[in-house]
Amino acid sequence: MRLTLVHPAIGRKPGTRYMRSWQMEPLPIAALAGLTPPDVDIAFYDDRLEAIDYDRPADLVAIPVETYTARRAYQIASDFRRRGVPVVMGGFHATLAPDEVGRHAESVVIGEAEEVWAEVIDDARHGRLQPRYRSDRLPDLARVRPDRRLFAGKRYLPIRLVETGRGCKFPCDFCAIQTFFDRTARHRPIDAIVAELAALRADARLFFFVDDNFAADIAHARALADAIAPLGIRFVTQMSINAAHDETFLAALRRAGCVGVLIGFESLDPGVLRSMRKGFNAMKGGYPAALANLRRHHIRVYGTFVFGYGPTRPEAFLEAAEFAIDHKFYIAAFNHLTPFPGTPLYARLQAEGRLLHEAWWLDDAYRYNDLPFRPEGAEPDDIRRGCLDARRRFYGWPSITRRFLDPVNRSDALMMRNFLPINYMHRAELSTRDRFPLGDPQWPGPLLPVG
Repeated sequence: MRLTLVHPAIGRKPGTRYMRSWQMEPLPIAALAGLTPPDVDIAFYDDRLEAIDYDRPADLVAIPVETYTARRAYQIASDFRRRGVPVVMGGFHATLAPDEVGRHAESVVIGEAEEVWAEVIDDARHGRLQPRYRSDRLPDLARVRPDRRLFAGKRYLPIRLVETGRGCKFPCDFCAIQTFFDRTARHRPIDAIVAELAALRADARLFFFVDDNFAADIAHARALADAIAPLGIRFVTQMSINAAHDETFLAALRRAGCVGVLIGFESLDPGVLRSMRKGFNAMKGGYPAALANLRRHHIRVYGTFVFGYGPTRPEAFLEAAEFAIDHKFYIAAFNHLTPFPGTPLYARLQAEGRLLHEAWWLDDAYRYNDLPFRPEGAEPDDIRRGCLDARRRFYGWPSITRRFLDPVNRSDALMMRNFLPINYMHRAELSTRDRFPLGDPQWPGPLLPVG
């Protein structure tokens, strides 16, 4: 049997290169490859980096789909299906919008793939592919064994992605993670994670633990940190800010080699945080206390902010940028609120008649950075321009210089060497990202529906 795996790009912007910051290893592809029987011949194409060979013989094409990549994924699927090759799609968007995805693929995997992928392959091998696959139980994460051999020769960012757990228990109403994982948080066995890191560390300068919330279970995260400390690796990860108030945990992270954390600050307004169901961000002294703790342990911060939730003051954008500069964030993101299908936020905006597009991710008029709904007390483009202003302030040369000179940002040789290239990359992509098309606008079409 011949299987083709494809990772779709967000889209194409004629006359520009694809965003370098969007070119990390696609870990879901490696996870699928690791679940695939060894007698299956696998080909892999990364639409962000290379042309897809649609004429290479294949018995099945598998495409993981995110909401932002859905339009492009459907274009790719149509090109394969016109050649008579069946397509199976999975991933977050396939679970959030299975009926839509099912109009563009012979089969849809709903939820996590570990318990059903062997059945998908066997059914495809025998010509009996089913329209839907969904496991009736949560998968055993001990089965996660990514096969990264498919990445050889591809020009990804020099950071290795590793998954140590899945899910998050917090109920933030704009977040698709709580919908996909039903507010559960689960972990891979610690010995399996240690073995994977030990096997990869010889050619990995930096790891990114891609967990939705590394600190979802602080006791488990601390035990994992203690176990990997002897490996001598460096890593960054994502976690909720409540964990930054536990200095015993931060000390364990530091010993384990943690050099940075991505934290969703979202807003500086406590009222907005409560509306988001993220009031825990303001606990125990709030941001100043948490950031002081992180600095004390020399853990750098990648802070993210979201605008458009409730009334947004015009000053809020640059206030967030100045906050990030004053606290010497390593990098930062300033984004508009995005209503993903299947979230409480999307349902509420839909019920209130505030969505500008019923399915913004498929609308010809929608572009990356556009606000897809009517915000309170502002025009949609006010939010877009405010986010751009914040990014320009944060990635301006005075800010970059000031943050580069910060003792914490300079305290690790690797992170110091990479500070200027990483910040320059984000600065250089400011205009390219703005109004980036979803899908390929030059694709001839039309989409080929199932049935």
